[in-house]
Amino acid sequence: MQLCSGNTTIELNHPSTISSKLPKNGTSIFSVMSSLANEHAAINLSQGFPDFYPDQRLMDLVTEGMRIGYNQYAPMPGLMALREVIAHKTKSLYNTDYNPDTEVTVVPGATYGIFAAITSVVREGDEVILFEPAYDCYVPAIELSGGKPIQVELKFPNFNIDWDEVAKLINFRTKMIIINTPHNPSGSVLKEEDIRRLTKLVHGSDIVILSDEVYEHIIFDSNQHTSAALYPELAERSFIVSSFGKTYHTTGWKMGYVLAPENLTKELRKVHQYLAFSVNSPMQYAYSVMLQDPTTYNGLSSMYQAKRDFFVDLIRGSRFEIQPCSGSYFQLLKYDRISDEKDELFAKRLTIDHKIASIPISVFYRNKTDNKVLRFCFAKSNETLERAAEILCKI
Repeated sequence: MQLCSGNTTIELNHPSTISSKLPKNGTSIFSVMSSLANEHAAINLSQGFPDFYPDQRLMDLVTEGMRIGYNQYAPMPGLMALREVIAHKTKSLYNTDYNPDTEVTVVPGATYGIFAAITSVVREGDEVILFEPAYDCYVPAIELSGGKPIQVELKFPNFNIDWDEVAKLINFRTKMIIINTPHNPSGSVLKEEDIRRLTKLVHGSDIVILSDEVYEHIIFDSNQHTSAALYPELAERSFIVSSFGKTYHTTGWKMGYVLAPENLTKELRKVHQYLAFSVNSPMQYAYSVMLQDPTTYNGLSSMYQAKRDFFVDLIRGSRFEIQPCSGSYFQLLKYDRISDEKDELFAKRLTIDHKIASIPISVFYRNKTDNKVLRFCFAKSNETLERAAEILCKI
């Protein structure tokens, strides 16, 4: 590095080499595939975001919030009006009371909420059990906290949990178990029997549950969402994370919330106040009004099930094998009848040669388990899905 002063050039010594705290982590697969899609003008079904507008009422409410004065810092835990309506919604859906003052926290996105929850309780040497394929933000947060991720593979092709295997992994170092339902990337959902087994495993322990429920309102085929909030013994030890972005088609607004009993919420807020302190005020106002209308989230499952069915019907004649999807807005397609390439290579070739981008599932595994499966996001307009299906059927 050189510093110039007048006609004099001063050589500055580089600092000693910095040892990375996340040496195995590079650019996320979502950024890689979206960048590749942009470079090759491909249809982007990789990153999980809708390509249609949110409700005009919600956008108008943001403007209204600015106009009436919501332009400065919100309270650290979130606007009380929003926390109250979140608590009311949770009570109506899951019959569980959360105190909006001490047990509901508005955060800048679900990924943030997950990070804050993990770092607030996981210490050096603690073990955290999680299930693979796993959303990619879990492990880095565990490792940055000095914890050790303990991965358990979901059983392909149904992505169910072997709870006997989990039981063998629990020991005095186990601090947390992370569950995710509806599940990203597989689209599977936990059943009541899963929750019963989990509850039995943690009974009498100090194990904390982190329940990632960002797709809680996107669940299909008469399945019921098994929120941790439904089960008192789990709720009393759980961080429950949800996302306004997934519910209201506003992923770029980066807003969500965390439900937790008061003792866990206190620890979460200790982290939150030094990471972001507070969240976008006019958007909080907008959600606080919008969330009062249950139809804005109760109709999501039927809307996205129609999109799933539309997309699946269009590609039934393709050489891809359609995997079950019970929730979320991701459809898995198995391609072993087309190619024996590794899924990362095949996904990139589809993007470059066929102009359609997806996510290879192996990236969600520690050991890069490759079942020849790609993830496609169907939270798109019907026109986009039609163009994508036309390409897939020609492969």
